[in-house]
Amino acid sequence: MKTLNFKDAASGEDMKIAYSDYGKGRPVVLLHGWPLSREMWEYQIDALVNAGHRVIKYDRRGFGKSGKPWDGYDYDSLTGDLHELMTQLDLRDATLVGFSMGGGEVVRYLSRYGSDRVAKIVLISAVTPYLGRTEDNPEGVPENVFADMLTSIREDRIAFLDEFGKKFFGVGLLHHPVSTPLLEYYRMLAAHATQRSTLQCALAFAHTDFREDVKAVRVPTLIIHGDADKTVPIDASGARTARMIPNSEYIVYEDAPHGLFYTHRERLNADLLRFIGAGAATPAVGAASGDARPF
Repeated sequence: MKTLNFKDAASGEDMKIAYSDYGKGRPVVLLHGWPLSREMWEYQIDALVNAGHRVIKYDRRGFGKSGKPWDGYDYDSLTGDLHELMTQLDLRDATLVGFSMGGGEVVRYLSRYGSDRVAKIVLISAVTPYLGRTEDNPEGVPENVFADMLTSIREDRIAFLDEFGKKFFGVGLLHHPVSTPLLEYYRMLAAHATQRSTLQCALAFAHTDFREDVKAVRVPTLIIHGDADKTVPIDASGARTARMIPNSEYIVYEDAPHGLFYTHRERLNADLLRFIGAGAATPAVGAASGDARPF
């Protein structure tokens, strides 16, 4: 494990971000989902490194082994941490891969810091463009869904994580795509966060409007979403995001739950490698990629 150390731009507080850095070649930065940590990418690392990429994964503040401040869980602060990673490691020609909550950081990064260091982006089961339901966002998720979730986290966070994990991976009475030991492992990863960071990040992904960020994306984009996602429903997220980003490539995984990074890992790895490429020239900004379909 390695760490980035810097002063938080808003609070002036000392901040530590834990990360892992493997391989050589064009960089791929992996942004994990809520409420997990960088370890969720275990089943993608080998494929990416073996294909000739430098792969960096890091723990969002408040999660895993990164610092756990009291405040700073808004998307501007979280994206500032990504900016520190990109600049301190001097990453260029990078592909940013954001899963779920991490998809918001990816598009916010482009809108705040530009695409000088970024060649492509991948949004997997992402919360973009705007997850919460409002008068001007009727396609979003009803507020009571988030309110119930927050109440459960406050009352018994570990019990919430236990039930949430089953929904996350599409576990049912007759369908068990994830073993019980693996579910317990992911629950353990999530348990390393604090209650404060878990709650504040839930508020952030539920109520942050990324519509303008998404509209401003001008780099080649791959969007992957499962049509059985009960955590971030596809019609409120992936389908809308794909329509908003010109020349994006949109792939729907049939019967895939939210946690498709494990349940559909072989297909996901193949799609990532095809889109990111290995040693090929970077496409021109705004160019269609692969089998891109315009929306």
